[in-house]
Amino acid sequence: MTRLPSAETCVLRYALERHAAERPDDVYAVFEDCGRWTFAETLAHVRSTAAGLQRLGVGRGDAVLVMMPNGALGLRAMFGANYLGAVSVPVNPAYRGAILEHVVADSGATIAVVHPDCLDRLLEVSTGALTRIVVASPDPARETPEGLTLHGQTVLLEEGAEPVLLEAPIEPWDTQSIIFTSGTTGRSKGVLSSYLHCYTAMNPETWTCTRADDRHLLHMPIFHIGGAFIAAMALCVGASIAVVDRFRTDDFWPVVRRLEVSCVFLLGAMATFLLKQRPTPEDHDHGLRAVMIVPLGQAGPEFRARFGVDVYTLFNMTEISTPLISGANPSKPNICGRPRAGVQVRLVDANDMLVPDGTPGELIIRTDDPWTMTHGYHGRPEATAAAWRNGWFHTGDMFVRDADGDFQFVDRLKDAIRRRGENISSYEVEAEILAHPDVREAAVVAVPSDATEDEVLAVLAPVEGRIIDPSAVIAFLEPRLPAFMIPRYIRVVDALPKTPTAKVEKHVLRAAGLTSDCWDRGDRRGPPVPSKVEGPPS
Repeated sequence: MTRLPSAETCVLRYALERHAAERPDDVYAVFEDCGRWTFAETLAHVRSTAAGLQRLGVGRGDAVLVMMPNGALGLRAMFGANYLGAVSVPVNPAYRGAILEHVVADSGATIAVVHPDCLDRLLEVSTGALTRIVVASPDPARETPEGLTLHGQTVLLEEGAEPVLLEAPIEPWDTQSIIFTSGTTGRSKGVLSSYLHCYTAMNPETWTCTRADDRHLLHMPIFHIGGAFIAAMALCVGASIAVVDRFRTDDFWPVVRRLEVSCVFLLGAMATFLLKQRPTPEDHDHGLRAVMIVPLGQAGPEFRARFGVDVYTLFNMTEISTPLISGANPSKPNICGRPRAGVQVRLVDANDMLVPDGTPGELIIRTDDPWTMTHGYHGRPEATAAAWRNGWFHTGDMFVRDADGDFQFVDRLKDAIRRRGENISSYEVEAEILAHPDVREAAVVAVPSDATEDEVLAVLAPVEGRIIDPSAVIAFLEPRLPAFMIPRYIRVVDALPKTPTAKVEKHVLRAAGLTSDCWDRGDRRGPPVPSKVEGPPS
């Protein structure tokens, strides 16, 4: 018989009330710019914000769009909505134009809480079902379209205001949030997440490297699960968060020290940026004990040795709940760990048939307990059915399982490259290129071949103060990669195009193709020959 966590454990409202009653003076949140919140203070802030939202017409199940950077008001808006049993919809504050219009309409929200810098962009597009916008400023007075009312932030900040009691309890399977995916293969989809999904994705039983007394660095944005889910999970388990507006390489270790951070999730690119900094005598002078690097690449042993922390890795995405996680300090490069308790995983071919160990296959997943993964894409039954075909969720990611049972990421299905009859993992090529001391960022994409199939383009950004020599990069790769995997083309840029969550926008690089500043080593296996490839300007 399935035994799910109680509502008091995983539903944000009840977990917050429990911690505020049992340990009111313990710290939940530390901010760079506005002090600290104890659990008791957090409850008071969330209740007053919930009361303000309720006065504006928000009720059970309503969507509340939150277009805010990391900070106190963004958290209050999301948690205040959840306190009412409403659904938080955190949205990227950088969105504009058609993508913003799509997300607003798709969410069905009638109310939005937005940063002042976002207001003009929001009013330039069709605002869908929105009737009220709360602006994070004291006086947002300005002309608005008919049927749309603006409010200042004070409507959500009346301390001591009390929301009306719920007519029915909030259950673990109720929808907590709609988080929009990046939409790299089409329009962004709103991922429906229950309270149990959010809790299961990152609690200490799933992220076994974490503890209930950890302080997590909240540097991933709150419109990403690395921000929204970590903030909610920490509140539910009684941990704490240190809130900063974004990741900064130069200020990372000072922030860890100032805000007493013990645990942090790092994208692989972030770990690389930190390792490319000059070593200092203070590299071990911090309280950080655990770092999750995703993807791991080859950074694990070096990161542990240099900074003296335990390194872990895992695989997760918005729709799922960390099906793979490693033990401490894995020695194998590029792995994502092994299946955790409570999930079933398979590697399959295009027909959902199992592939043997050592053969790449798409990772598909299902969980033992209901509601511990997404229950669908908001308003998109066809996309939901396609993702869940044959009763398994299809990740779109290719993996290989080795003889030890470790899963190694190969590539996104859409990023795979076919060259000279061979399949190439862009991820594996990138991992080897990033080992070069002059390379800070790398992205490998397919470009059209003048013969057949694909050619390989590597777009690289240098470490500050260094210059990338394409011929030296090729020479560096020749003993490390099979000949068919070595890029034909290299392009050097100041920085790769990235989303606000630091994911490289490979679709931008593929669309640009062979620009006039690409270096071509020639279509052969001998020594590289510098040349130019003419094409559209970048």
